[in-house]
Amino acid sequence: QVRLVESGGGLVTPGGSLRLSCVASGSIFSINAMGWYRQAPGKQREWVAQITKGAITSYAASVKGRFTISRDNAKMVYLQMNSLKPEDTAVYYCNADGGPVAYWGQGTQVTVSS
Repeated sequence: QVRLVESGGGLVTPGGSLRLSCVASGSIFSINAMGWYRQAPGKQREWVAQITKGAITSYAASVKGRFTISRDNAKMVYLQMNSLKPEDTAVYYCNADGGPVAYWGQGTQVTVSS
């Protein structure tokens, strides 16, 4: 079992920045890639970014060039979000790929509004 806890969400004006953090605990040896998803009101959850054990990163087209995912050890992953737009407003979820099992955090709210 893996437990994920996100932090760092909040209210920011358009053009601003936020840094989300996710800490994993439990059977972290089983984790391959870690990533971030988001879900806006009335919309399906969508993939945002991923980082593999080998630190290979990938991004959704909507955030590429503005968001940066990083991982500083086996249990911490971050999402640096710059040049935020109102359409980035969503609950952001940390995800861990544990092979046949996917783990999710409880989510952290990000609101971009003037």
